[in-house]
Amino acid sequence: MAEGNSGNSGLAFVVGGLVVVVLVIGAFLIFGGGLTQKKSVDINVKAPDIEAPKVPAS
Repeated sequence: MAEGNSGNSGLAFVVGGLVVVVLVIGAFLIFGGGLTQKKSVDINVKAPDIEAPKVPAS
C-alpha cells in the first residue's frame, strides 16, 4: 500500500513548498508596503531672474 504513494508525496511536498513561497512573497508585498505604498513627490523649482544685457547707445 505504501509503495504507490512515494511519487505523489514528493509532488505534494514540492507543490506545498511553492504555495508557501507564494504566500510569503504575497504577504511581503501587501504588508510590507510593496503594493499599498503611496508616493508623493513635491518638487518646487524656482528659476533665477535673468535680465537682458543693456544695449549701448549709438
